[in-house]
Amino acid sequence: MLIAILIGAGLGFMFGKLPGLIIGAMLGYWVARRLIRRVVVSKLSQMQGQFLDSTFAVMGCVCKADGHVSGDELRVVEALFERLRLNEAQRERAKAAFERGKADDFDLDAELATVRRVTGGQRALLQVFLQVQLSAIAADGELHPDEHDMLLRVARGLGCSEAEIEQIEAMLRGGQQQANGAPSQQALTDAYRVLGVEADASDAELKRAYRRLMSQNHPDKLAGKGLPESMREMAETRTQEISNAYDLIKKSREASA
Repeated sequence: MLIAILIGAGLGFMFGKLPGLIIGAMLGYWVARRLIRRVVVSKLSQMQGQFLDSTFAVMGCVCKADGHVSGDELRVVEALFERLRLNEAQRERAKAAFERGKADDFDLDAELATVRRVTGGQRALLQVFLQVQLSAIAADGELHPDEHDMLLRVARGLGCSEAEIEQIEAMLRGGQQQANGAPSQQALTDAYRVLGVEADASDAELKRAYRRLMSQNHPDKLAGKGLPESMREMAETRTQEISNAYDLIKKSREASA
C-alpha cells in the first residue's frame, strides 16, 4: 500500500506540484485498498471452497470406515446439501468430493493437512469441521468401533484431542435432549463437558469459559477466518449449544443453592 501511495504522490507532484502530490497520494491509497480487498476476498473464497470440498471428501472416508456407507449416512449427506443450501453446481462438487473420499486410494492424512493449512489451525474452525464428520457417522444411531477409530484419526490429523471429540458429542446429545425436553444428570455432565470445565469450577471460571467459547465460535468471526457462508447456520447452532449448556449449569446451581 505504501508503494502505491508513493507512486501516486510522485506522479501527482510531477503534474501538479504540491496539490498534485496530495491528490496523487489519495488516489494511490484508494487504488491500493481496492486491490488489497480484491485479493483478500479472492483468497477467502478459495479457502471456503477448499473447506467445503475437504468436508465432504473426509466425510466420504469416515462414513466408509465400518466397511460400507449406510443408507442413513447417505440421507444425512443429502440433508446436509439442503441445510447448507448448496446450489446445483455446489452439490455436484460436494458429491464428487464425497466419492473421492470413499475411494480406496484416498489420502486422508494429506487432506487433513490441507484443512489445517487453509484454516490456519484455527481451533473453532477445526471443531466445526470435526462436528460435521461426527454428525454424519452418528446418523444411524450407532458409533461403530472402526468409525470411532477413524474419527480419532481425523481429530489427530486436525490437531484436535479426544477431549474435543467428547465436547462435540456432548453438544450433539445436548441438542437431542433439548428436543426431547428432558434434562437429566447426563445433560448436566455434558453441559460441563461442552464448556470444558469441571463440575467444581467456580462461577467466575464458568463465566470465563462461556465467554471465551462464545467469542471463539462467533459466526462472523469464523466466516472471516474461512468458514463457508453456507455453514453459518451450523456455527450458530454451535453457539446456541454453548449458551444452552451455560444456562443449564446456572439453573442447576441456583436450584441447589
